Amino acid sequence: MSNIISYEESKQGFSWDLAKELMNWKEDEVLHIGAMCSDRVCSAGKGEKTALVWAGFGDRKCSYTFDDLRVYSNGFAKLLGDLGISPGDRVCIFMDKIPSLYFSFLGVLKFGAIAQPLFSAFGDESLEVRLGNAGTTAVLTTQKHAKKIRKIRDRLPALKHVVVVEGAESKLKDGEVLFDVESAPRVESFTAFRAESETPSVLHYTSGTTGQPKGALHVHGSVFGQALTTSWVLDLNDDDVYWCTADPGWVTGTSYGIIGPWVLGTTQCVLDAGFTANRWYQFVQDNRITVWYSAPTAIRSLMRAAGEPTRQFDLSSLRHLASVGEPLNAEAVVWSEKALGLPFHDTFWQTETGAIMIANYPGMKIKPGSMGKPFPGIRATVLDLESHEPVGDSGKVGLIAFSPGWPSMFRRYWNKPDIYRSKFVGAPTDAEPDQLRTNPDLWYVSGDRASIDQDGYYWFVGRDDDVINTGGHLVGPFEIESALIEHEAVAEAAVVGKPDAVNMEVVKAFVMLNSGFEKSDQLELDIMNFIRKKLSPLAMPQEIEFSEKLPKTRSGKILRRYLRALEWGEEVGDLSTLEDD
Repeated sequence: MSNIISYEESKQGFSWDLAKELMNWKEDEVLHIGAMCSDRVCSAGKGEKTALVWAGFGDRKCSYTFDDLRVYSNGFAKLLGDLGISPGDRVCIFMDKIPSLYFSFLGVLKFGAIAQPLFSAFGDESLEVRLGNAGTTAVLTTQKHAKKIRKIRDRLPALKHVVVVEGAESKLKDGEVLFDVESAPRVESFTAFRAESETPSVLHYTSGTTGQPKGALHVHGSVFGQALTTSWVLDLNDDDVYWCTADPGWVTGTSYGIIGPWVLGTTQCVLDAGFTANRWYQFVQDNRITVWYSAPTAIRSLMRAAGEPTRQFDLSSLRHLASVGEPLNAEAVVWSEKALGLPFHDTFWQTETGAIMIANYPGMKIKPGSMGKPFPGIRATVLDLESHEPVGDSGKVGLIAFSPGWPSMFRRYWNKPDIYRSKFVGAPTDAEPDQLRTNPDLWYVSGDRASIDQDGYYWFVGRDDDVINTGGHLVGPFEIESALIEHEAVAEAAVVGKPDAVNMEVVKAFVMLNSGFEKSDQLELDIMNFIRKKLSPLAMPQEIEFSEKLPKTRSGKILRRYLRALEWGEEVGDLSTLEDD
């Protein structure tokens, strides 16, 4: 029997207090994510239970108990205090999916600082933008990635400390500290910072159509939304062995790759190695994984791999599968039922929502290709594209929107109050963030389009802006275009998403060259690598088209919409603002 029991029954008389009952949390207890994922689990008698099973390249394997999690997170919390960092400071975690990433995340929160996880493949320019915007005080990283920090450190006046958690003392530079939590003296006791529900916890960066990435700020009270959705959507129980494939540099990897499973005291597995179908299936088999949360990009890659997985591997431990990050196409649901004996359950949410908002639930009929139905307690709708009035289950395409007030909702964009305000339909121009997030008469607009059928199922259509969803990660065109024109050969650039069978979308760049440069395969490769190093592999264009001119409005704005429509074979729409030749 699934934890949600019945979707329709769960909607009746719903209260977020059900999360507190699930966790057996009392109002006078410390409300603190770091302690709730470690100390509290140990206090419940699960200190010797396995919390983390980790595997990396070269057959490296290790496991840690919840007591290890408690002690090692204490170690990181004490380190921050010893360095003179203050509660509320932003502390960036910039490393691969090694165990110290998970220990330090909880340790940063225990200390009372704001955890700022960043994807380890980011280049120095992507780092500089995000660290500069946040006013980050410290970076926890590894020898492998410290060189990126060194390139930009003198341009980040707020950055006071760089801690290398995996490396050699002899390779440190001035201003860097080496800290290996597993060889350092064990810190058996640390009094966690006294957090309240609204105390800031995590700062995740997300891309937009214009301007640089935005920092979505979350709070410790988000844990109630994350705990209940983990139980009801991912169906995690005490005896499960769970695998979330997401990197904690992205919100899925924190909400459901750290917080959700550990606050419920569930064992989880982490694979820090490159993707191959056989490696993933072997990981499931070796660890007897029961619940698997992954991305459609990975699922489509598994579909294309040769062989029949259940004949080659023992996958009989699996009992529930879910996906996140981008639409799960109907073919993938059908394939997983046939190949794995279980359907993948699609889920929809965002960095800003902090937790799952729409999903296919255990025991509920799946309509392959559908996102499912809103989580009980979430008031969702689709708004008319023009009037912004709800269109209901008419099947009409509109904007996915949610009524504010759920626990895991982001509280603001860091230093960007106007952009935060713009996400709410009908918001007063002088409204403060706290007024917006608690006003049930407003609608938070997600930026995605969908329709609702007569059974209440949501069907994803696409983005309402130019943001590119590649492999489940949102990539902002502005950031890539800004980097492109820094290349000596590039005069102007426009970036759009183009269809891709595995990643859904990949980045395509349209480039005008400066005089003295000629298009060539070598130049295309050079520009691609330039972006990969400055930003990240996700931002690197998979194709560059050299153009004599770019389509612009009469006011000089590049019409990405026109270029995207050509790539997707769609109607280009109204071109009355297009400048004349």
